[in-house]
This record gives sequence, structure tokens and C-alpha cells, in this order.
Amino acid sequence: MTSARGRSDCPSCGSTDLRAFHEQLANPVNSCLLLDSRSEATGFPRADLVLALCRSCGFIFNAVFDQSMSEYSARYEETQGFSPRFVEFAKSLAVRWITRYDLRDRDILEIGCGKGEFLQLLCELGPNRGVGIDPSYHPERMNSAAGSRMRFIQDFYSEEYAHLTADAVVCRHTLEHIAPVGDFMRLVRRTITDPSTIVLFELPDVYRVLREIAFWDIYYEHCSYFTLGSLARLFRDTGLDVISLELDYDDQYLLVAARPGSGSGTPALTEEQDLDAVTKAVDYFEDNYPRRIQEWRQDLEDIMTSGKRAVIWGAGSKGVSYLTTLGIVDEIRYAVDINPYKHGKFMAGTGQEIVSPEFLQTYRPDEVLVMNGVYLDEIETSLRALGVDANVRAV
Repeated sequence: MTSARGRSDCPSCGSTDLRAFHEQLANPVNSCLLLDSRSEATGFPRADLVLALCRSCGFIFNAVFDQSMSEYSARYEETQGFSPRFVEFAKSLAVRWITRYDLRDRDILEIGCGKGEFLQLLCELGPNRGVGIDPSYHPERMNSAAGSRMRFIQDFYSEEYAHLTADAVVCRHTLEHIAPVGDFMRLVRRTITDPSTIVLFELPDVYRVLREIAFWDIYYEHCSYFTLGSLARLFRDTGLDVISLELDYDDQYLLVAARPGSGSGTPALTEEQDLDAVTKAVDYFEDNYPRRIQEWRQDLEDIMTSGKRAVIWGAGSKGVSYLTTLGIVDEIRYAVDINPYKHGKFMAGTGQEIVSPEFLQTYRPDEVLVMNGVYLDEIETSLRALGVDANVRAV
């Protein structure tokens, strides 16, 4: 049990029945920014995190999060759109939502649209019209036949855009970056006046993180952590009637669908009844985290003492958290990523240079540590095509 400090009320439901259970010191405050030098990367600002569980609603959050330390701008490079596996998933999800909620010839609003790739899919496949809002959007990257039906705003979603109406409000991998989640969802709810509007959110599942002690999925930008149940409770508390809850992408992502209402206009789903399970998962994480860290440090020491070369594959948030949590600096020199916009940049905190897969043809690593196991087959196929013979395994 870590000492209690920071916020004393739940940002989701307002309860003061909190339990602090995990502390990580000196985390890089951003892990997807493009950093131009090793010195900039190793000197990057850091801050602590203290994870707290709300015993009332099951929401988990960083109680000492400081929003002013996070930067979301054109330097923020979060896209997974260079992965065939991820593109396949995104397209299948777009088709599913279009089919299930009759999103054809409709107006779509995407909050936190990133580089606009998913909104593009919805507008092309619908066909639909779309507005995307995100400070990290790059207009020069958009090339779509639906371009004339899309508009992008390089900004954060706020009251300024409350006048925007849509048949569907979409928000993917954004809510976990927002600290005042209750305030945010109340804003979203206030903007919806048509009871037929569908609200579709996607974000990471913290229950899996706790169960697997996946410490690489805990990082500073993610200040809010949800399970299916805590997400549904937030939606209902802010006046949204939940109609669907599901896991996807190898059970890494939560998907929720809702419509505006009172919050109690639909019956509770089985997936919402998870408070006891979350509490037990927190117990398990807290009890076994030290052993998990020691196992990984021993694993890396074994690699180094045997004279082997290792790289990580995945130079995003998971990679940054993995390296900084374990204190890896010189033991691993390079991080591999298929996103060409990252090549030649450096990992925040520990300073590894980000290289292309082709770099490995010369570097010849013995071990490739994959930051997300869902891409394991894709990466192994790439390495075989490059003629790189290495032991490939997921963290």
C-alpha cells in the first residue's frame, strides 16, 4: 500500500472512498513526442504517478496527475496506422459500427481524431460526413476520396465546440488521457440534443493490465484507467444509456455504445458487475508487482551477461514505460518502429534511438522484445523477409 497523496475525490463519481495502491516515480510526462536528440530525450521532464482505486465505482486514476505537464501538439506521434494488423482491426470496427448503428449518409463527430484515419474510414465506407478535433492532426497526411466531406479542427474539444452536432459521436483512445473524466462526459452529454445520436467510445482495458501486471501499459499520459464496469458507470452517471459493452483487439480494448437518456433508461449489462473482480485484480497487482519487475530485470541481465544484443520493437508509450520502469539505458541501444515519422528520433527518458526494421539487417540483434503481443506474427513475418534471425518474444 503506497501512501495516500494527491486528489482525494474520484474524478468519475465524486466518491472519497479511495485506495492508493501503486506509485511510480519520475515517469516521462509524454511518451509519443518526437524528440530530436538523445540529450533532449534523457533530459525530458518527468513526474510521479500514484494510482488510486475508487472503491465506489471501480475507476482508477493518477491522483497526482498534472495536466500542465502534458503536451499534445503536432509533435505528438501516436498513430498505429502503419501496422497492417491495426489497420485491419480499425476497418473491421468501422464496418461493424456503420452496420450496427446504420451510419450511412450521416454526420460524424470524432473527438480526439489523431491523424484522422478512423474518421476517414467512417466517411469513405458509410459514406458519411465528418468533423474531427485533435491538436495533433496533420493536414498534409490526409489523402482521401472523402476529403471534401471531412473537416478537421486542430484543437482540444471544449465548450467552444459544443455547437457541433452529429448523428454519431466517436471518441477512440482519448478518454484515458483526460483527468476530469466526469466533467468531460457531462460536456459531451450536454452537446447531444437528438435522442437518436449514438455515442461510441474505445479505450484500453485496465483489468487486463492488472491481471497481467502489464507495467508497460502504465504511463503518465494515461491518467485515467477503466474497466467495462467503471466505464459504463461513468456513462450512466452522466446521462448516457449504455446499450453495448464489449472487449476487442485481443481483449486489450473496451468498446462502449450508448445513447442520450437518463442513464437508467437501459438495463444493467452483465459486464457492468465487476467491482469485486477489479478489487481482487488490484490486490493481485499490488502483491505481485515487485516480483514481476525483478523477473524482467533478471531477464535483461541474463541477455547482457551472455553478450547478446537486444532491441525493443514498438517505440511508443509501451516502449517508453518498459524502458523507464526497468531503468534500461545502455543495455538496449535501439527501439524499432515501422512508423517512418519516428525514425531518427529518440525515446523520452532513456534516449534509445528509434530505427526502421531495415536497420536490423546490419545491427543483427539476438533478441527482439515486442511491446505488444498482438503484433507478434506481423513482426516475425517482417524479420523473416529481412533475413534477420533473432529470438522474437512479446513482453
